[in-house]
Amino acid sequence: MLKWLLTLILALVVLSLCMPWLRKFGLGRLPGDLTLRYKGKSYYLPVATTILLSLALTLLTRLI
Repeated sequence: MLKWLLTLILALVVLSLCMPWLRKFGLGRLPGDLTLRYKGKSYYLPVATTILLSLALTLLTRLI
């Protein structure tokens, strides 16, 4: 369970950094993606996008 949690956190960090590029493809605006504003700063948590990309990569690796 700890490995899965660390993988999820790492995926969230990577997706947060890649969001400007991913928004061109329509990702990042899914219903489960969160945008938090705290003290004038905006923080983005792409939870639904992470799950969607994780499922897609899992299916891709299973087929190969």
